[in-house]
Amino acid sequence: MNKTEELFEKFRTAQAIWEDYELFITLNETQMEPFYQLANEIKNKHFKNVLKIYIPNKRFPAISITGTDCSLHCDHCNEKYLAGMKPLQNNADLEKFLFQHAKNDGVGALISGGCDPDGSVPLINFLDTIKKVKNASKLIINTHTGLLNEQTAKKLSEANVDIVSFDVNMDEEIVKKIYHLDKELEEYKRAVNLLKKYNLNIIPHICVGLHYGELHKELNSLRFIKEAQINPELIVIIALIPPKNSKISFRRPEPSEISKIILLTRFIFPTTEISLGCMRPRGDIKIEVEKYAINAGITRIEIPSVKTLEWLKERDPSVRFKFFSACCAIPRKYEKIAKSKESDIKRYLII
Repeated sequence: MNKTEELFEKFRTAQAIWEDYELFITLNETQMEPFYQLANEIKNKHFKNVLKIYIPNKRFPAISITGTDCSLHCDHCNEKYLAGMKPLQNNADLEKFLFQHAKNDGVGALISGGCDPDGSVPLINFLDTIKKVKNASKLIINTHTGLLNEQTAKKLSEANVDIVSFDVNMDEEIVKKIYHLDKELEEYKRAVNLLKKYNLNIIPHICVGLHYGELHKELNSLRFIKEAQINPELIVIIALIPPKNSKISFRRPEPSEISKIILLTRFIFPTTEISLGCMRPRGDIKIEVEKYAINAGITRIEIPSVKTLEWLKERDPSVRFKFFSACCAIPRKYEKIAKSKESDIKRYLII
């Protein structure tokens, strides 16, 4: 038995330790095939042969409470993603929009925004409005908080938000050089502990390749999620989209590199759902990224290519697709109200 076979046997028997996971990251493509097969066996054991597909569209918009403003100017984003969100920068506008959204058959909304210099999204002044909306409607509210203090965590809980999408990053260099934050990793641990203290539904997000496009300490983030006992029902994997016009050179992470982190997530969290989130490389490798992710054991995917789903159905006719008009981070308990109508998914009906 060679070293790769010995490593695989540890994974198969659930005896792998963190040093084994580190070794796994160094494997080349020709050594990976049995690990893909194992990941799908684990996925099918716990989640059956189902792929959940999320198409947020107008029924689950992304809202920025800061418009396109962000104090950090992170190198991987620099306000690019805020430009695609609906700007609602005061409580009156937010309340009016959300109540109208609920009347118009809206499912929910992501409430996000740029960060203050301390790394927090300034949600606190909007949480009374969110609480009012939650008490009077069935909208699913997902929030990006960034780093936060206890007052904000307490008010998030009082507002009864459904999801806190929290970017888990245990890479000091990324925090300081890419986020431009003068913060220690302990601040992220403290934020997660506050969210846990107030029983908020933490959905960890891990961005693959944020360190200039290369794999670098993503495993540390998975280890933190495990050891912090977050016990999430879902982990969202996203991946760097190399920024244009950046002063810093970023390469594009390879589909096989993204899939390595998905595989590790599946092995470390066998009973946790895994989603391939909306932030990921598109263009000429979009379909390849999606195929690798499916082979690595995801249970959810946001806005996949029709061609990817056709490929999967041809490869495995028994696979079932479920469509939801929401972001991919929603809790399972809300799937019934988020179920897509045919008018929401017209381009997928040919499959």
